[in-house]
Amino acid sequence: MDLRTIIENRYSVRSYQTKEVEEEKLIKILEAGQLAPSAVNFQPWHFIVVREEENHQKVSEIYHREWFKEAPVYIIICGDHQAAWKRKEDGKDHTDVDAAIAIDHMTLQATELGLGTCWICNFYVEKCREYFQLPEHIEPIAILSLGYPNDDKIPAKKRKTLDEIVHWEKF
Repeated sequence: MDLRTIIENRYSVRSYQTKEVEEEKLIKILEAGQLAPSAVNFQPWHFIVVREEENHQKVSEIYHREWFKEAPVYIIICGDHQAAWKRKEDGKDHTDVDAAIAIDHMTLQATELGLGTCWICNFYVEKCREYFQLPEHIEPIAILSLGYPNDDKIPAKKRKTLDEIVHWEKF
C-alpha cells in the first residue's frame, strides 16, 4: 500500500474481532511511534502496552464504552513534560504535539498491517495515573485501541474542502 492509500484507509475503528494481535505487528507499530519526529528530537513519550485481562479491565474503567472493551490491545501514550522541548518565546510545551505525531505514525502503521485503531482522548486521567502507576511528571495523553476490525468497509470521511482550510500567503 502506498502512503496515500494508507491515509485514505485509516479510520476510527469501533468494532474489533477477538483475534489477538501478533507480537511482530505490535512491535512494528511501536517502532513507528519510536521513529516519529519530535521537537529538538527530545522524544518525550512513553508507551504502555496493555494486553493482560486484569489491566484490560482497568482500561475499560478509564473509558466507558462497550465497543472499546472489544479491543485486544490498548496503547496508553504518555508524555514526559520534564523531557519535552519548550519554545523560548512563550514557553509552549510540545509534549502533546510530539505525542500526537507518534500516535499518528502508529495509526498509519497499524492500517498498513491490516489492523484498526481508535484514538481516545476523553478518558479518566486520574484513574489512568493511579492504575498504571504514572509518575507525577508523566501525563497520559491518549489511549489507542488496537485490533483487527470487524468490518472491512471503510466509512466515508467528511472533510472540509481545501478552499475552507488553505490560505495562500496570508490568512
